[in-house]
Amino acid sequence: MTATAPRIQVLDPRLANQIAAGEVVERPSSVTKELIENAIDAGSQRIEVEIEQGGARLIKVRDDGIGIGEEDLPLALARHATSKIGSLEDLEGVSSLGFRGEALASISSVSRLELISNAEDDPRHGWRVVAEGRGMEARVTPAPHPRGTSVGVRDLFFNTPARRKFLRTEKTEFAHVEEAFRRQALSRYDIAWVLRHNQKVIHQLPAGHSAAARERRIASLLGKNFIEHARYIEREAGGIRLSGWVGLPTHSRSQADQQYFFVNGRVVRDRLVAHAVRQAYRDVLFNGRHPVFVLYLELDPDVVDVNVHPTKHEVRFRDGRMVHDFLYSSLHHSLASAKPAESSEERDAEVADTSGASSQGEASEVGAEQPRWQQQGMALTHSPDRHPGAERVRRFMQGYQALHPNHEETLLTPQPSPPSERVSEVREAPLVMPDDDPTAPPPLGFALGQLHGIYILAQNAEGLVLVDMHAAHERIVYERMKTQLAGAKGLDAQPLLVPVSIAASRAEVATAESEQEAIAKLGIELDIAGPETLLVRQLPALLAQADPEALVRQMLEELSRYGRTHQVEARVHELLSTMACHGSVRANRRLTIDEMNALLRDMERTERSDQCNHGRPTWTQMGLKALDRLFLRGQ
Repeated sequence: MTATAPRIQVLDPRLANQIAAGEVVERPSSVTKELIENAIDAGSQRIEVEIEQGGARLIKVRDDGIGIGEEDLPLALARHATSKIGSLEDLEGVSSLGFRGEALASISSVSRLELISNAEDDPRHGWRVVAEGRGMEARVTPAPHPRGTSVGVRDLFFNTPARRKFLRTEKTEFAHVEEAFRRQALSRYDIAWVLRHNQKVIHQLPAGHSAAARERRIASLLGKNFIEHARYIEREAGGIRLSGWVGLPTHSRSQADQQYFFVNGRVVRDRLVAHAVRQAYRDVLFNGRHPVFVLYLELDPDVVDVNVHPTKHEVRFRDGRMVHDFLYSSLHHSLASAKPAESSEERDAEVADTSGASSQGEASEVGAEQPRWQQQGMALTHSPDRHPGAERVRRFMQGYQALHPNHEETLLTPQPSPPSERVSEVREAPLVMPDDDPTAPPPLGFALGQLHGIYILAQNAEGLVLVDMHAAHERIVYERMKTQLAGAKGLDAQPLLVPVSIAASRAEVATAESEQEAIAKLGIELDIAGPETLLVRQLPALLAQADPEALVRQMLEELSRYGRTHQVEARVHELLSTMACHGSVRANRRLTIDEMNALLRDMERTERSDQCNHGRPTWTQMGLKALDRLFLRGQ
């Protein structure tokens, strides 16, 4: 018996909308995102979001934007109806957040949706349109409403029980809604925002344009710790601009839950961006930890495609390699220039917070001014009557130079940016060394002594500094070795006695052929021996014991996906890190006061000296106020 092929037929509009809803309406948070994006595109200055039962019962978004006129309102719920694009050229350079014309139609097919809007200033002239999950003709009725739009979505998935049963608990669903709200609120500081859940105000964020206002919003949404442990970066080159806040490596998290990246105001999760960020933090982040950041990338809309996925979370850059390199170099530069001078805020405040309020007595007076310092044997005391002057500081620096005569040749300072770039590290405080101001103590202060042969105790203007001497020296040695390697002619190469044959895919062979120049610069000689065969003839001398096949495959994968590879550099740096670990000062070694101060000065001049080679902190600060709380002074 011959089977009969089913007839091709046009889908019922309601079914088509419900299928589309499966792409853009995953849960209440995705509905919230779509409605908020429409409100932003409407030019709103204030957006209020009201949620009930995690969004399963009600999602309501109200704005004061331009509104929708009576004649356009029936089309608002029609599929593929939009006011944001009118041609293919508009699509290729789209700058609005929502533009497909699918969201409202898809949402209305799986909920009871009510839309009230007014495009005039007279609040009596509003209009309402209602849809209840079926493909009926939209009917418009009068409804008073201020200028702007209110969209209420009730009983999400009421007519698709299979979808509704996959909703999680109210708490979980609201957490996703709040995250969607948080992303949008971070995208537009010029808009005032309100979020309510079950009639309770969760976030009320005023609009603000100043740097202080932006930081207040970030602190409100992500916590004060974020701003206290982040630095502002602003960099521009080749028509691309990057700005925002990057967390110091010591303020990392166990999960990637505070990572926000915006491209032309749109929050995205992009593999190329994630790789560039990961590589920038590679040398300073503890294993298994995730950096935090709120970053904004601005570039010509014509060179970025946001029409990659229905949710528009992914983008495609016309020149991904340039974008990757720009992100990596910008973040790498910012993190490399983070030194103890700017990290000496009270990073131990959490430890002392449980001990009560700070004292208002003598200890507070000690910290009220920049003290002058007097050395007395092993102790440094505050002496307001005596001025140690430049001679004592010069004596310290002379001792330091005697211990490290070649120090000036190996200082690691950030390289100046090319003339075409404009770099402004807003939060970077200048490093003030004793030579610049003989009366001021250096950032890490002066050594008092050692604790169990492991930690250096020092006193600076803020209070007590504790340094892990092995971890700190490990970073110093490692950075010097990296600089020496970079200053040479390149990586020394070593031919393999027997070339290694690799069975490769055609895509890997194509990448090897197109990236021959980049591969050769890494000290690797890679020949194409056939349509699916590669031959490794040479490796960097430092990687002579590495697995050639694994190294080449990972390198080709990165070159194919991101246009750049850091595999060789990463492997070489791993070896240098190991060598630095063995070559650094060991625990339980007794140091003189001069040796301790030499190490402190080296830390102040070394890039990334806040962390050892494995991402662990090298020092911490206990301020006088924190010490007061710890010992209940002034209670």
